[in-house]
Amino acid sequence: MNDVNEKLVNNGLANLAIDPDVLAKELAAELVGDPLDEIEFSSSDSESKNPSKECELALKWLQSGHEERLQGLRVFCEHRDPRALPLLVPLLNVPCPVERMSAVYALGRNPCPKAINILLNLLKFDSNAYVRKATAWSLGNYSDAPVLEPLIDALKKDVAAVRLWASSSLAEVGLNSSQKCSEAADQLLISLQIDGEPIVRSNCIWSLGRLYSILNDGIKSQVEEALISVLLNDAEPSVRYEGRMALEQMDNAQIQKKLKALMDEGQLV
Repeated sequence: MNDVNEKLVNNGLANLAIDPDVLAKELAAELVGDPLDEIEFSSSDSESKNPSKECELALKWLQSGHEERLQGLRVFCEHRDPRALPLLVPLLNVPCPVERMSAVYALGRNPCPKAINILLNLLKFDSNAYVRKATAWSLGNYSDAPVLEPLIDALKKDVAAVRLWASSSLAEVGLNSSQKCSEAADQLLISLQIDGEPIVRSNCIWSLGRLYSILNDGIKSQVEEALISVLLNDAEPSVRYEGRMALEQMDNAQIQKKLKALMDEGQLV
């Protein structure tokens, strides 16, 4: 995964920024950043360093007004507490897209089986791309639920920001079983070849790299061929770099031999 994507995966929930004006415009969904980090906590520094105390406050905030609910949602985007679940699920249906989006992230951090049908509905039908983007990420934490086909559909059809996170979540779901792994890899291979956004293609490579070791030999060969093609033909340097990193990490003597030959021939630097 490239540096931008890796930062998002590692820090996405901690670096969410809310901008209601931008959220009202779906064009902002193409931005890489995630909303929530402009929320200011009303707790003191000593309280914020105590997760238990912070969660206690957040449970009260979730039952208060709009601004307090946003503060509470931010806490549960970072911390797990089963007591929050009955308070989070109803927020998936509120009119405010900021609250819906934040509740989706919180329910990704705090998975709740009762939320799955609502989350699937949001991924398919919510009019706000930020909400759909958050849902694509969260569903990666529901790998035992029937989320594979909805994520594949999102990777095929949605805006780039949603496709980005759908490709990541497909890796999480694919790791759950060999059948899901193969189905996820098939779509990731297709999207790697046809998606117009470099960051999505890079993320497809990252996800294929995660799934590679548990794929059957036939699909492994397809992944290897696709990554060699990316390395030689993709117009975007960041995608070629991602492809090379994935190939170099493969425990495959033939692939390493191929890479060395390409270097010797001057096709790689």
